[in-house]
Amino acid sequence: MSRLHFDKDIQPLSNFRAGAASFIRQINETRRPIVITQRGKGVALVIDVSEYEAMQEKIELLEEVQKAEAQLSAGQGISNSDARSKILESIKN
Repeated sequence: MSRLHFDKDIQPLSNFRAGAASFIRQINETRRPIVITQRGKGVALVIDVSEYEAMQEKIELLEEVQKAEAQLSAGQGISNSDARSKILESIKN
């Protein structure tokens, strides 16, 4: 996902309502989200669906890495050589 451009990507709700189609087109073309404000405060974020899905996949991967690190710290892992042997054995069968 591209970084926000504060001069283009933060819009009051009234502007978003008036030009929703053009803002959606902008989001799809630039891959940048739009922050919608109400009374000067950010209240919503509109993001391209594929960008959202990519973010979710990254979060899931990071959670799996974090879980694996915790398991290793708790002594629940196996050595690299044991893992390699198991993989090679499963490939042969």
